[in-house]
Amino acid sequence: MGTPDRVDWVPGVESCHFDGEVRSLILPGAGAIKERILLRDDSSKKIEYTCFESPGALESHHASMHVVDSDNGCRLLWEAKIEPVELEAFVKESMEGSLVQLEKVLETSL
Repeated sequence: MGTPDRVDWVPGVESCHFDGEVRSLILPGAGAIKERILLRDDSSKKIEYTCFESPGALESHHASMHVVDSDNGCRLLWEAKIEPVELEAFVKESMEGSLVQLEKVLETSL
């Protein structure tokens, strides 16, 4: 959560630049995406962001990630609101791929 330009857990990202407010991503085949970090709170382990520039028909995107302590360690709560609704399946697939990669990254860092 505290390092918005760390994207080794996001499949397909060729490059990422974070200027303190905007995260710019290059994804081969998808193009350039810009996300504004709205909230980054290390103490509550939460980040919120919105995609404001992307190729295609994305009208609105707001997402949040929150790491919550649990009895067995922690849980990641990741939510996204997408318009138009027809793009939800694509975004969900991307999020699921990122979760698989995140598990691999975490396993190798233990």
